Amino acid sequence: MRIFSREKPKIKIETTKADGFSGWLKCVDCSEMIHKNELTENVNCCPKCGHHYRLSATSRIESLADTGTFEILFEEIRPIDVLKFVDKEKYQTRIERANQESDGTEGVIVGTCQLEGHKICLGVFDFSFMAGSMGSVVGERLTRLIEQALESKLPLVIVSASGGARMQESTLSLMQMAKTSMALAKLHEAGIPYLSVLTNPTTGGVTASFASLGDILIAEPDALICFAGPRVVEQVIRHKLPKTAQKSEFLLEHGLIDCIVKRHQLKKKLSLFLDYLTGNEIANSTDLSREKKFPNNLRELFLLTDDR
Repeated sequence: MRIFSREKPKIKIETTKADGFSGWLKCVDCSEMIHKNELTENVNCCPKCGHHYRLSATSRIESLADTGTFEILFEEIRPIDVLKFVDKEKYQTRIERANQESDGTEGVIVGTCQLEGHKICLGVFDFSFMAGSMGSVVGERLTRLIEQALESKLPLVIVSASGGARMQESTLSLMQMAKTSMALAKLHEAGIPYLSVLTNPTTGGVTASFASLGDILIAEPDALICFAGPRVVEQVIRHKLPKTAQKSEFLLEHGLIDCIVKRHQLKKKLSLFLDYLTGNEIANSTDLSREKKFPNNLRELFLLTDDR
């Protein structure tokens, strides 16, 4: 006869581990846990440390253009494999895959929109399309956008995020550097403002051409901006670069860019620059009721905060 007995506890045992994404991420900068929803609500910036994660082209357009005002242009111009280029795989195969993985049909989306009431021409790079590399179509779309700005006398804003020229198009991609630069020279002669926004990363032939030719060069915090990347430079000079080298803060300190603007302040800052450069009535206002007078020069404008 058994005096004591013990029944096995009825506990559910999970035999398989769920592989679904819970939505929690570890910030690459501050190592704090953040939820994907927090990033989305904060324009893809860490709410703890402010680290700027990459932003998609469509999200960038939504953050800059007034609601419902963006009109896409030159979408009919699409890439083709003229050279029948093959490396590890066919260039045509890469194009087809990029179309499925990205927001648009090429490495840049261009159009017109309103930015806090300013009618502008806007170009935004799509890094998810072959690292935003500049091929013939990117160069053509940008050139036509610049010509549109010239014809319509509209300010131009280009937001860059690119790995540089597209190797699969060889010399054809390198020709886009001169092509876009010549178009910008005409825009400059006409006295039409061009604001260049440099995000992480902006490298190679994009940095060496139109991205560096803005009347005002604006960068996001901690953005890699360079021609050749740090690893390549270190191999050439056989010397270790500082961690801050080729980052936007380093470039600002050495006078290669004009200002660094956090993402959630970018729209207001661009609007302020456009007020100043286009002779807007706000810039010329003598209304003494304004909290602060409009700055007398660009130096003051760069230092002006957006809570004025």
